[in-house]
Amino acid sequence: MAQTSTVYDETYNKYLDDISTINFKLIEKKLGIKCEGAEAFIPLIGKTYKVSGNGIFDLFGKQPTLEICIVIFKYLLLCPEVEPDENEWAAFRDFRDSGPLTTYFLNDVERPIASFFSGKIEKLKNACKALKGFQPDIKLSYEIALSFTLLPKIPVLMLFNDSDEVFPAKCSILFEKSAEKYLDAESLAILGSLFTKNLKNHGTK
Repeated sequence: MAQTSTVYDETYNKYLDDISTINFKLIEKKLGIKCEGAEAFIPLIGKTYKVSGNGIFDLFGKQPTLEICIVIFKYLLLCPEVEPDENEWAAFRDFRDSGPLTTYFLNDVERPIASFFSGKIEKLKNACKALKGFQPDIKLSYEIALSFTLLPKIPVLMLFNDSDEVFPAKCSILFEKSAEKYLDAESLAILGSLFTKNLKNHGTK
């Protein structure tokens, strides 16, 4: 446990040093976030986190998991100079440097949604509603096809077909191609995993 805590602290403090020089006001509009003084407020999967030189905390003052912190740190550090306009949907495997992580994305993001909600499509619909899923601007032939804004400028599209007599349930998670300009492949994979965990959590209620 002590070793795990040390790794957390070392990684957390390294990234905290990296963002300490960022003027949040200069990236506020580029990321579509809100800033007040030396603090940035980052909405991530329905929950807002406050970021400053003192660290990352939720609005109750609790420090989130290292996974959440890494995504937020990378999101701030990788802010593009110019807002990208690549808005077509893409599978995770289509992003640069995603190769070593494609199996992780399949096993920790897409398949868990399919298996957890197989035969429970109404629970999935309720979970999607809780995470503010909305209809995409394209028509798709899936039982559920909804978009979610996981971070400002980073929407995802979830496509789900329930199981039937022939095929098992299947879920696909797509990002806009521009997502790779805001986060690296590892952070996008973590973001997808966080989405799955939140969706399953709401599916138990």
